[in-house]
Amino acid sequence: MRQGNSTDGYAEKADKLAAQYESVTFEQVHAAILAHLPPPGRALDIGAGTGRDAAALASRGFAVTAVEPTAELRAHGHRLHAGRGIAWIDDMLPDLVAVMALGERFDAIFLTAVWMHLGAGERTRAMANLAALAAPGGRLFMTLRHGPVPPGRQMFDVSGEETAALAAGHGFAARHMASYPDMLGRSDISWTALVLDAPP
Repeated sequence: MRQGNSTDGYAEKADKLAAQYESVTFEQVHAAILAHLPPPGRALDIGAGTGRDAAALASRGFAVTAVEPTAELRAHGHRLHAGRGIAWIDDMLPDLVAVMALGERFDAIFLTAVWMHLGAGERTRAMANLAALAAPGGRLFMTLRHGPVPPGRQMFDVSGEETAALAAGHGFAARHMASYPDMLGRSDISWTALVLDAPP
């Protein structure tokens, strides 16, 4: 049986997903962590989808690099958020080869509904790369999805506690962790929001 891929199921449903992503705002999705946003600097949005979060960060004064491996979702992002100054990159976790090659570090790194697509070994590799990409004193913002896996997708049940412990091994300190219900009203799905501080 073919091993799943973290991007499975996204390209063929990109139009539907674009509408779904854009139906809620950055402020609604990230209400639990907005108070922890650092002052405007360099932001990296990994698994940016349609660029909803990237555009919101740009509007707040951040210089944003958006990473999205699914071409169909990147196309929606270019269309929906043109003129926002977002730098789009075709790349993906866990290795982020193109992003790592930039040689840049970021004050805010967002992974919204991304981390649970990675298996345990991939999460270990990915966290090491996130630590290398975080600026001193930067912050990592993550949302983890809990609930049934949609057909055709690859997802794993990853807890906030497990993620924070993995991050701690790379010098991150947990600043905030909270659970909240699904924004789209799906009763069988819940979320965990994490804010992690990189070493100074």
